[in-house]
Amino acid sequence: MTRRTEKTCYGAYALNSKTKEIERVLAKITMLCSGGAGQVYGHTTNPIIATGDGIAMAHRAKALVSDMEFVQFHPTALFEPGKSPSFLISEAVRGFGAYIRNKKGERFVLKTDERGELASRDIVSKAIDKELKVTGENHVYLDCTHLEMDSFYQHFPNITDYCKKIGIDVAKDWIPIVPAAHYTCGGINVNMNSETSIMNLYAAGECSRTGLHGANRLASNSLLEALVFAHHAAEDVTAKINSISFHDNIPAWNAEGTTDPEELILITHSRKELQTIMSDYVAIVRSNIRLKRALSRLKIHYEETEELYKTTKISPQLCELRNLITIAYLIVTQSMVRSENKGAFYNVDLG
Repeated sequence: MTRRTEKTCYGAYALNSKTKEIERVLAKITMLCSGGAGQVYGHTTNPIIATGDGIAMAHRAKALVSDMEFVQFHPTALFEPGKSPSFLISEAVRGFGAYIRNKKGERFVLKTDERGELASRDIVSKAIDKELKVTGENHVYLDCTHLEMDSFYQHFPNITDYCKKIGIDVAKDWIPIVPAAHYTCGGINVNMNSETSIMNLYAAGECSRTGLHGANRLASNSLLEALVFAHHAAEDVTAKINSISFHDNIPAWNAEGTTDPEELILITHSRKELQTIMSDYVAIVRSNIRLKRALSRLKIHYEETEELYKTTKISPQLCELRNLITIAYLIVTQSMVRSENKGAFYNVDLG
């Protein structure tokens, strides 16, 4: 069960994208369905809006948030510098017989696991991460050139066509790949009805922490988490909605003393720096010293961004940066207190 706090949610403040004004949206029940937080990393399969907004807002409201250290990485995202989200090369391609090679052509994953490319997602990702750190390269390769191409195209037409569009002939060329943040296993603690620790606040989908994934999500469990828990929430809300009081004495948003931002570069540069910090220090393989260094750098970004938040008018870019910093903080601090390697979490100092 999710431990209850004495706090109650009465709705949300929302930025009207047309008027640029902050509006009160009051409700008896509020539900967060804001998705994951993959954009905290430089390489992610998540859409550009996956900035952990719901998790970050819930954390600031003192809701319980846990298991954020468990971030599942997909081992084979197409390496395209500066492009987000990353194009996903399905695991089925490896199942079809593709090899993972380094620049020298070596199938290095076999050094880590005798199953090679057919090992589990976290094992393959860690093997690639280790190879990149040892060699200093920024990507490895997926080799499909030995496969029967007519059959390959029949199974993977979208992958073949996309690669061709960017100048890669999968029949002749190795596909550059890199692990990418794929799924946030942790999030806002909820019970079986999707209730958070704050009264009248629910959460469903990837922003929630149902306990369903444990330390590493299994394929399609995300559908179960989104559909079943959302259905439970709907049934629970239907049963109790008439007994909940509506409160309309919530103050309007106070933007007094704020001005329009003069330079968006302050926000966009901080976002890139944050993604670099997380990708370099808090990705697939972590260590105590890297976590400590990440936390010290996050403190600087937090202080700079909070100053912007207090003095400039709200924008989607500023809100997303602020939320990403909160997400990064949660991943780092919850990684620092984990005492064993499990599932998608691995710290070299824990053995």
